Amino acid sequence: MIAVTQPALKSDRASDEKPSWFSQAWLEPRFVVVTLIAILGSLWAESQRAPDALILFLNVTAYVTGGIFGLRGALKSLAARKIDVDMLMILAALGAAMIDQWREGALLLFLFSLSNVLQNYAIGRSRQAIKSLFKLYPTEAKVKRGEEVVTVPIAAIRAGDLIVIQPGDRIPVDGTIRYGHSAIDQAAITGESIPVEKTVGEKVFAGTLNKQGSLDIEAMSAAADTVLARIITMVEQAQDSKAPTERFLDRFEQVYAACILGAVALFIVIPPLLFNADFQDNFYRAMVLMTVASPCALVISTPASFISAIAAAARGGVLFKGGAYLEGLAGIKAVAFDKTGTLTRGQPVVTDLVTASGATELDLLGAAAAIERRSEHPLAAAVVAASDARGVTLHDVNDFDSTPGRGVSGTIDGVRITVGSISYLTAITPLPAALESAHERLIADGRTTIGVMSDDAWMGMIALADEVRPEAVGVVARLRAMGVEVAMLTGDNARVAASIAEQVGITRVYADLMPEDKVHAIERLQQEVGATAMVGDGVNDAPALATAAIGVAMGAAGSDVALETADLVLMGDRLELIPFAIALSKKARRVVWQNIVFSLAVIVVLIAGAFVIDLPLPIGVLGHEGSTVIVVLNGVISLLVVTEIQRRRLARALTP
Repeated sequence: MIAVTQPALKSDRASDEKPSWFSQAWLEPRFVVVTLIAILGSLWAESQRAPDALILFLNVTAYVTGGIFGLRGALKSLAARKIDVDMLMILAALGAAMIDQWREGALLLFLFSLSNVLQNYAIGRSRQAIKSLFKLYPTEAKVKRGEEVVTVPIAAIRAGDLIVIQPGDRIPVDGTIRYGHSAIDQAAITGESIPVEKTVGEKVFAGTLNKQGSLDIEAMSAAADTVLARIITMVEQAQDSKAPTERFLDRFEQVYAACILGAVALFIVIPPLLFNADFQDNFYRAMVLMTVASPCALVISTPASFISAIAAAARGGVLFKGGAYLEGLAGIKAVAFDKTGTLTRGQPVVTDLVTASGATELDLLGAAAAIERRSEHPLAAAVVAASDARGVTLHDVNDFDSTPGRGVSGTIDGVRITVGSISYLTAITPLPAALESAHERLIADGRTTIGVMSDDAWMGMIALADEVRPEAVGVVARLRAMGVEVAMLTGDNARVAASIAEQVGITRVYADLMPEDKVHAIERLQQEVGATAMVGDGVNDAPALATAAIGVAMGAAGSDVALETADLVLMGDRLELIPFAIALSKKARRVVWQNIVFSLAVIVVLIAGAFVIDLPLPIGVLGHEGSTVIVVLNGVISLLVVTEIQRRRLARALTP
């Protein structure tokens, strides 16, 4: 794994990117070349009737360079009391040498080591997608020290430092904007393709790109403790973790390899004793059997696919905690969404303006916004935002007064304006008949209403509601098309829940839920439908996230709780990442089983060939190692290329 303690140091990144001399990553590809040269040299020397000592030297050289890393792996496994594929290959090559078939054994080691190099390269390309995130860190930053601006290595930045960011600069640490306004490209963190407008008081993340204006950013943490650093660590840990299928194949490899060794030992002894078979010919066929029966392709098929899928998902803004959750998501039968902040934006917006006493909508909104501008109530901000959106000019307010839980009032041009709950205002003046019917309709639709009065006369009502995300309808439809049941869980009352559910197309609704009730709802859903994924904000939904088969935290950029709680983390507030993640997991599972079936089929065919047609060792080696390379490439290409195309198509399809 890559260390993230000093992500900003250039020398650290360089050491990660370039393997050191005498490491296996540096030596093994070069040893493959030396092995090939030694094999060709042996052939040439034999054709030229060179001394036997020279031919033997070239053969031994091919064995050493082709088998040194396999031998090291076999000895390490033996020390752990395990038998693996390396052991089978080394024994087969030594067996070939014992019957003076040096060249076949050398060819086996050459193709085996070449296969390992190709596997490491292919899987390394998947891991490199994550390692390359280090390039998102600038090496230095401009920091204000008193009256001066000094350039320092970003490893020297501490929480509270004020950092100066120019257009085109990458932001070095997580922080809060203290001065300026800009569009920030957050694609590396949240996967969003469109830059996000940011202004004073809003958070920005390390690794994102400042596209426009100059900013002063107060650092929230050091470079080693940013969202980007946590993403790198999490994905690397996920790539190293194992899915159930992979763990099963690891256990299977031990039993299978032991059985192969036992079968080969019996095959070496029994035919010469019972059937008077030629020992050398029989021994040669036993070495072919050991080679073609080795489960290389079978063992590598699962990790190659899952590592590629985890890397592909991370680039799209989806972080799997491990291969087990990637595999588990493929079996999901239902998705339960929390309502507030998930299917909705979690912020109220003005939906209706109902006027009375001859007031216009602009009169009603302007009067309410002028008063609410002084209030700290959550609904007040929505009213002011609506007036700003319509370009309403707000008048000055005098004699402002607030009655907590009821309403606010103030004087505008000598007229007393009161804004508050309907029950509070009807105690002063009853609702007119027209407003009464409108109020009943709005309440039935799940709206929250506030009244506005001018002196003691009703100006009208303003209705507000939590705004449904525009992509929610498409996402729900997409999940249903994939055969996934969709449910909604909320602590809101049944009327509000029904209104939101109708807008997004959900029929299975659980309302009036406390956190513990959501747990029971998930348990019930899993009993009735099957394995369920819970999508929430990772904080108040933590019990339900833990109960679900797969817990999905949405909009988790910067949230420590969400990163720790869920099995699957969506870094951006984008619902379309959920069907993308499910489709990716199903694709990964299909690729794994394609590879498993293909690997087993090749083993069966090659074993049959060894018994029926006396398959030569070089052909057996070629089939064995070729199948290993094929399953690796299938996993990498299918899941890194095909899913990238799928992600882009899905994003376009769900963009409003």
